[in-house]
Amino acid sequence: MRRAPLLPALAALAVLAASAAAQTPGRTLVHCGTLLDPAASAEPMRQRTVVVRDGRVEAVEAGFAQPAAGDAVVDLQGATCMPGLIDSHTHLTGESRKDGYIDDFRLTAADRVLQAVPFARSTLMAGFTTVRDVGGDEGADYALRDAINRGDVEGPRMFVAGKSLSISGGHADPTNSYREDIVGVPDETQGVVDSPEAAVRGVRIAIRRGSDLIKFTATGGVLSLQGDGSGAHFSEAEMRAIIETANERGLRVAAHAHGDDGMQRAVRAGVSSIEHGTYMSDATMAMMREAGVYLVPTITAGKSVADSARITGYYTPVVTSKSLEIGPRIQDTFRRAWQAGVPIAFGTDAGVFRHGRNASEFVYMEEVGVPFMDALRFATVNAADLLGRGETLGALRPGYTADLVAVTADPLADASAMLDVAFVMKDGRVVKQDGQFVPLPARAR
Repeated sequence: MRRAPLLPALAALAVLAASAAAQTPGRTLVHCGTLLDPAASAEPMRQRTVVVRDGRVEAVEAGFAQPAAGDAVVDLQGATCMPGLIDSHTHLTGESRKDGYIDDFRLTAADRVLQAVPFARSTLMAGFTTVRDVGGDEGADYALRDAINRGDVEGPRMFVAGKSLSISGGHADPTNSYREDIVGVPDETQGVVDSPEAAVRGVRIAIRRGSDLIKFTATGGVLSLQGDGSGAHFSEAEMRAIIETANERGLRVAAHAHGDDGMQRAVRAGVSSIEHGTYMSDATMAMMREAGVYLVPTITAGKSVADSARITGYYTPVVTSKSLEIGPRIQDTFRRAWQAGVPIAFGTDAGVFRHGRNASEFVYMEEVGVPFMDALRFATVNAADLLGRGETLGALRPGYTADLVAVTADPLADASAMLDVAFVMKDGRVVKQDGQFVPLPARAR
């Protein structure tokens, strides 16, 4: 895989310091040599100026606009600019490691938040200005989201699900394989629900805690300590109870699913997205296409767990077996779904692999023939639509949030260019410049 290098000349390109952008009362003019924005054009747009004021896009103009008094300029004439990227499936409060299962007994919620701070910054530095974080424990994801929103720490804009809902013994049951006399028997407060009534209560508890969306495990999974990785979990009545309760409160619902039966139940019940989709049949693809249900493929996770499973002792034997069986299948399922016209939203399952490598998903999409502009649409327009934020995120249009990233190589020629993001703007503030992190000015803190 070729990594696009940061050009030394870029240091001479970006003339705007973050403090200047934060303090100037005028506009910020971002001069882009090439602008890629699937919401505006299927073709690259040469020599464009993105005009930013007060954290929002004011205009996108042809040519390189001349600054007026009080304006600041970001010179990216030698770079390719895009809207800020969105990862629809992350886990920012954890990261896979050998023998990591002991962390359930070793780490507190405070530990998880503290370790998540560099994970969040790595994600932002990779060009992902927004994430949908779909499963955390002990409230660490809520705390991280709120700290980022306050400006206490640097990270992407987070939409969090909190604890995933699971059946007893299901993929997200936190007590799988552990002794009941030590860990007890979980209930709705720990996201474990076993009836429509319990499902309603589980959703309401998640909303009370501050969830932006709901996630449930419609089938078994790979990394949990349970033998079944694909069988259906939850009855369709239980799924409907989850989805209807969430929708009544304005929240969308994501369904983790590897097995086909669980996917079909979830689609019929009204879910917004299927995460992973490993054993998806042609019939399920047709159902999703007709209902407008997104697939969030997480190819990077599939490849990563298979690689980790080949390291002796990295996982338990049951997880190793599932990782080697399920992980390698995800990329081809994605290819089939894309060719069948299933709606796709970009998502990686970061945390299953090292944070900051999210852009590898672009490379794996390219490997099965997806043009880069299609993949970029998945990570901008489509991902914003899945979030219900299609009017403010995922494009560089007047009134939209000013999230912008730039790379120095051409991603249209080679998607691995996305692995070296040189410039990041979030909410109109420069957070990465010349390939380097730009901290908040002291006065802004």
